[in-house]
Amino acid sequence: MPTSSEDSLLSHHSGDPDLKRLASLSLAALGVVFGDIGTSPLYAIRECFHGEFSIPVTTPNVLGVLSLLIWAIILIVTLKYLTFIMKADNEGEGGILALTALIISHSRKNNNNERWFLIGIGLFGAALLYGDGMITPSISVLSAVEGIKIVAPSFSPLMIPVTIVILAGLFLFQHHGTAKVGAFFGPIILIWFISIGLLGLVEIVCYPRILKAVFPWYGIEFLLNNHSKGFMVLGAVFLSVTGAEALYADMGHFGRKPIRLTWLLLVLPALLLNYFGQGAVLLSSPEKSSNPFYALVPSWGMIPMVILATLATIIASQALITGVFSLTQQGIQLGYIPRLTVRHTSASHIGQIYVPAANWSLMFATIALVAGFGSSSRLASAYGVAVTATMLISAVLFYYVARDIWKWNRFAVDLLVGFFMIIDLSFFGASVSKLFHGAWFPLVIGFILFTVMLTWKQGRQLLLKQVQDRTLTVGEFVESLAIQQPQRVKGQAVFLTANPDIVPIALLHNMRHNKILHSEVGLFHFSTERVPRVPNSKKVEVVQLSYGLYKITARYGFMEYPNIRQVLALTNQQGMHFRPEAISYFLNREKIVTGMKSKMSLWRKKLFALMARNALSATAYYDLPSGQVIEIGVQVQI
Repeated sequence: MPTSSEDSLLSHHSGDPDLKRLASLSLAALGVVFGDIGTSPLYAIRECFHGEFSIPVTTPNVLGVLSLLIWAIILIVTLKYLTFIMKADNEGEGGILALTALIISHSRKNNNNERWFLIGIGLFGAALLYGDGMITPSISVLSAVEGIKIVAPSFSPLMIPVTIVILAGLFLFQHHGTAKVGAFFGPIILIWFISIGLLGLVEIVCYPRILKAVFPWYGIEFLLNNHSKGFMVLGAVFLSVTGAEALYADMGHFGRKPIRLTWLLLVLPALLLNYFGQGAVLLSSPEKSSNPFYALVPSWGMIPMVILATLATIIASQALITGVFSLTQQGIQLGYIPRLTVRHTSASHIGQIYVPAANWSLMFATIALVAGFGSSSRLASAYGVAVTATMLISAVLFYYVARDIWKWNRFAVDLLVGFFMIIDLSFFGASVSKLFHGAWFPLVIGFILFTVMLTWKQGRQLLLKQVQDRTLTVGEFVESLAIQQPQRVKGQAVFLTANPDIVPIALLHNMRHNKILHSEVGLFHFSTERVPRVPNSKKVEVVQLSYGLYKITARYGFMEYPNIRQVLALTNQQGMHFRPEAISYFLNREKIVTGMKSKMSLWRKKLFALMARNALSATAYYDLPSGQVIEIGVQVQI
């Protein structure tokens, strides 16, 4: 994972770190990666016995649910993600868009149907993660704050206002970045896992019979005896593994080894101890099913635990919010999301970015969810379906990696992925069964964003085709200059072009109306590669044409941010003599008019035109000096 911050981040290319470095990275990973799955004990078991689809608190039911929960964690997190899925990295980067980009770059070019299928499900999985990014902060913070009614029941009406204030403060803080407080995240989560593990251990010592739940036949027997009701409970059981996708998405920041080591040595034991402890509480005191997590806490430790739980859920929410920012940046770079403002908040950590539009959208959505659902139990019904669908999609994409890229034995791949998909489909079916109890929300969000992303991509392709039909290829333009040259003026001009093989309309309009051509003209094209980052040695390609024309292609990865100053510096290293302070930048400013017959429906064309009008300008996106930019208007019908 070649990055500018290799001194602070670990990649699987970097080799084994020394013990001190490994410990430092493991602590950092603890604060960022495991916050979501680490706060699941606040609500996972409670929803099985006290949620909308709850079951009676009996010994067979407690042992059965606990057995299902334990084996879900082992099979999904430990086996599927940490053992197999995390092997499928795109030059060290993980996450569903990184995986999609990897597969597309290796897919068989002659199979367009397969190619579009992979792109489609990858995009839909990414869109669903936005729904997860809205629900996770809501349910996590609200479930922690609900400890207030245990400490002081009279303050119960304050739960919703306090949660909203915490969420608002969390989102208002985002523009500062997490660099200043990142060092505190790991220690707080470390204290959290040690605390919940010890609380569970105390109950296990008092009621050791609960350890029988480790045997899987208790879970199988529970499903056989409870039929449809037992199947519905699987949706609540799945809440214990909802952070598994984050382990994969954040792999690029820390590497596999720290994540796997932290999981096996601390996170997994702490979670299992706490879940066993909650099961023991339910067996000894069934009436405490309304909040078995806080039932583990002695009265003297209740207030500190509520504070610690709130801090832990804020950190878990921060990880999801940062993930949405990263996903948005990847979508912009890959051409599926309109240009938005992306600010880097840390000079040393390349992954720390701030996207204002995504931040405010998430803030309003999470506050609306808390106010609308009113309790974490109701939110739990909406939670899970987006994550189960994304996990299912990840299994499908992993299948293509193992089959087509790694060339694994076909039978072995079918068997392995088939086993994972049976588990994923079971949890997905249980989650979808709550469709009318809130599960519709993340699906609607996913479909809306999926439509937006496809509309932007297809609209840009349609727009570029119309522009291409109205201009010349670079070869044709050079040939025309040999026949009749316009008046040349001394100076340097840069024209940005979306297609390196055609002449920008701005250049032709400038010649037609101003009757001039600069003595040195650079046709700049920014290309996004399907790899996370492109090394500087391969980032810029310069092709010298005739008559003072140069075709310059700048290649960036989908985790990078285009920078015109860097491109000019790299271009000059190849023998060019661009003077940044003296360059005139010419841009097309398209005015989109709908009406032309095409495969895209009229309402989608209007949606694309609306997005194009509100997208960040090329001047701001590429950080061009505004005093040196000349925009030339072009009306294009699509």
